[in-house]
Amino acid sequence: MKLGKTALLVVVGVAAARVLRRKKREAPPGSEETGEILRGSRVARALDPFSHLDIGAPVPPPLPEGRVVSVPGRGEMFVRTLGDGPGIPVLLLHGWMASADLNWYRLYEELAGERPVIACDHRGHGRGIRSPHRFTLEACADDAAALLEMLGIERAIVVGYSMGGPIATLFAARHPEKAAGLVLEATALEWHESRFERARWRLMGVLSVMLRWQAGRLMLARIMGDTGEVSDVILEHRSWLEGEFRRSDPSDLADAGRALSRYDGRPQIAQVSCPIAVVITTSDTLVPPHKQRVLADAADAEVFEFDGDHDSAIVHSEGFAKVTQEAINSVAEPASPR
Repeated sequence: MKLGKTALLVVVGVAAARVLRRKKREAPPGSEETGEILRGSRVARALDPFSHLDIGAPVPPPLPEGRVVSVPGRGEMFVRTLGDGPGIPVLLLHGWMASADLNWYRLYEELAGERPVIACDHRGHGRGIRSPHRFTLEACADDAAALLEMLGIERAIVVGYSMGGPIATLFAARHPEKAAGLVLEATALEWHESRFERARWRLMGVLSVMLRWQAGRLMLARIMGDTGEVSDVILEHRSWLEGEFRRSDPSDLADAGRALSRYDGRPQIAQVSCPIAVVITTSDTLVPPHKQRVLADAADAEVFEFDGDHDSAIVHSEGFAKVTQEAINSVAEPASPR
């Protein structure tokens, strides 16, 4: 076992032991009256920073129409479509460990105005394709291109968030006739330059195990983010958010992490001929802003800055929708090829 895995397991074990020593918490209000049995172990309930709130039913927020599209030679893809404007359609590609809904649900309506909007789940994520083959970013890019073909869409402006950035870049490099423009958000050209980054990616096996365990997911949430600043708008749908996250396959999520650890977008970005815009999340703690700037320089892209962390699409949705729309407009303007 490598040192990184040992260290993470020790952290998890110590945290779990501390939790078990705590006094058993009371059930959330209303559960006794309704006779509902709450999912999860005592450890998971103790790790939940919002266990004092009503859990509620997994009722989703308002969402655009969704349907399953059978893509020949690839599988069934889940797609949401909205808007019927005359402009070039926008294809939204979500980030790692998310689904289209988890990534974009607070931006759907804001982005659907002048142009139709399409959002799909990547393979292994959400309701995406379940393939017997190992996850690759290239396959996701080809899935998206085949989906547009099935929908009768010749060209689209492709918006890639985090992991969606490499997929969007591969889409434009492998299917240039279908890419009218690229908007790359909170993403980078590579994630393996430093020794720390390379060590972190070696923990994908541990990640896969933790994602299967509710207490493990809560532990990861505490490690990776500040749960003290979650807005009531998000907490209102936390049951649905947890259920939506569980749609993804933990093994595919770990494989997707491994694919990101090997990704080097420098050859691909040089092949892209359509206009590119980069939205930099300047307070990002997961994708360092300096890496995002390196991407923007390599792509010769128009840069848009947003003062937010990696969760800006959800936590600061109104402002982030505005900067995303500005970036989309910038690549939609008639321009000569790069």
